[in-house]
Amino acid sequence: MQSVLRGIPASPGIVVGPVHVLRWEVPEVRQRVIDDSEIPAEIQRLHDAFERARERLRHLRVRAEAAAGPEEAAIFDVQVSILDDKQLTESSEALIRQNLGAEKAFDLVLLEWRQHFARHTAPMLRERVGDLTDVHIRVLSILLDLPDHDPVDLPRGTNAILVTHDLTPSLTMQLDRECISAIATDAGTATAHVAILARSLGLPAVVGLRNALSYLHGGEVAILNGQEGTLMIAPTDAEIAFARQRVAEEAGQADQVRELAMSESITIDGVRITIRANVDVPDESEMAAASGADGVGLMRTEFLVVGRANMPDEDEQYRAYRRVLKAFGSRPVIIRTFDIGGDKLPIGGFPSEANPFLGWRAIRMCLDESELFKVQLKALMRAGVHGDLRVMLPLVVTVDEVRETRQLMEACVEELSARRVPFRADLPLGVMVETPAAAIASDTLVRDVDFFSIGSNDLVQYTLAVDRGNANLAPRFTPFHPAVLRLMAQVQSTGSAHGIDVSVCGEMASQPLAVFAMIGMGIRQLSVAPRAVAGVKRVIRGVRLAAAVEAAQAALASGTAREVETLLRRRLRAELDSQGREHSGLPALF
Repeated sequence: MQSVLRGIPASPGIVVGPVHVLRWEVPEVRQRVIDDSEIPAEIQRLHDAFERARERLRHLRVRAEAAAGPEEAAIFDVQVSILDDKQLTESSEALIRQNLGAEKAFDLVLLEWRQHFARHTAPMLRERVGDLTDVHIRVLSILLDLPDHDPVDLPRGTNAILVTHDLTPSLTMQLDRECISAIATDAGTATAHVAILARSLGLPAVVGLRNALSYLHGGEVAILNGQEGTLMIAPTDAEIAFARQRVAEEAGQADQVRELAMSESITIDGVRITIRANVDVPDESEMAAASGADGVGLMRTEFLVVGRANMPDEDEQYRAYRRVLKAFGSRPVIIRTFDIGGDKLPIGGFPSEANPFLGWRAIRMCLDESELFKVQLKALMRAGVHGDLRVMLPLVVTVDEVRETRQLMEACVEELSARRVPFRADLPLGVMVETPAAAIASDTLVRDVDFFSIGSNDLVQYTLAVDRGNANLAPRFTPFHPAVLRLMAQVQSTGSAHGIDVSVCGEMASQPLAVFAMIGMGIRQLSVAPRAVAGVKRVIRGVRLAAAVEAAQAALASGTAREVETLLRRRLRAELDSQGREHSGLPALF
């Protein structure tokens, strides 16, 4: 029976294809009592399941290494070593000899192990919890004869729509783009990590569907529309034909979009706006460099960490940063230091926190783990000789954090000098303004930083006290709230008064109404997903500064987000119409 599931638009595009359901969670196991005569067979069944799991992990390792490199593939070596642990086998066998079925015996042992490791004082052992969970799921799926739902193991050319409750960074990094053509999740919002990565990878996505998994079994034909935020199940032949026609039309406009992306980013009356690209993983650097962007406004280095069992060493990080710099030549590349925490976690290694977005994350974690941080800073300094590299610190709320970072950088200079390796000591250092504290007190930072970058996703979250990953709160997560706009205007004013560049990154930077308002507020630098460059330039090239200033002033004086959004939409439409510019194809709010 046909149904249309409605969620939140996360990444534009239309895909027609089969549904691939991913239920990557520990299954419920009922207790099964066996006779003494059945014990040898159950032990053998356990051994067979372990061997099948090892074989599966070796296969996944080969696939992951080919797609993402040996460092990312090493996670599967860790999981094989868990299966090889004699204590795991002996403990499970002991429970089977007490007349428990193999699946319950293994389940009880892994539950105990996971609880023990999660509470352990040693970080290296806490890091194993994620690996234990994956092994737990994998072996139980074999013992219970459940379908295998690994996202990386689909036939090439499947063109599948991956449907899951949520997509963790580790699973996202395993996606095979030759199999998965779109993503749909029950959880999440447009600023959750899965949405950001989907846009970066060019995968259409819908999030916040809430109950898609309760409707789907896998194999159903569906149409995902990432622009409208819908997942249509069992469409008619006519609806499939119409969707494919729209896909063909978008493909036919590719040359036009490419030409627009390469055009100058300048308003009708000659005001230049710098458009830079966001880069999530080094593999995107060449594509981003060809997107028409003026450099990199935000490279998210935490995606070098998530989904793996160990931190990248200095040489690995150096190679990753160098690759991005070489792709962009003389254009600026702003690299953000590790923003680990919140919804971007490595495999284990983090304390369990009731509210991780307000917890031990980003610059807080880096300064507390100074040796880990110095590894990254040294890699950045070494890469700095290959281009215009600038360093940006996330979640700064006090100038003390900037000063502590500079002290660590001085120590790195001494260590690199002693090693006699080429490096750059004077890398520009900026901060992300992501909290009301940083915005209101931005004047206290101006003597110690070289630039500001407003991180709109977190600024909205912390200003409005709305969890950016909570689908139930998605309608309340809006960058058009007057409080958010006024904080941004304050940061821009402070930067302008002290000769400090102010840019905006995050999803707000690619929304047409927000771009119009930000131009009027005086912001002249934006950082967006590479595929959003053309759309942002289209807005910029269709407006006058005077119209943008009037719209921004009116927005800042408004009382509600709805008033701001309505006002900006009306004024931008009127401006585009007065200039004879087409606006029907603009994304987001048109």
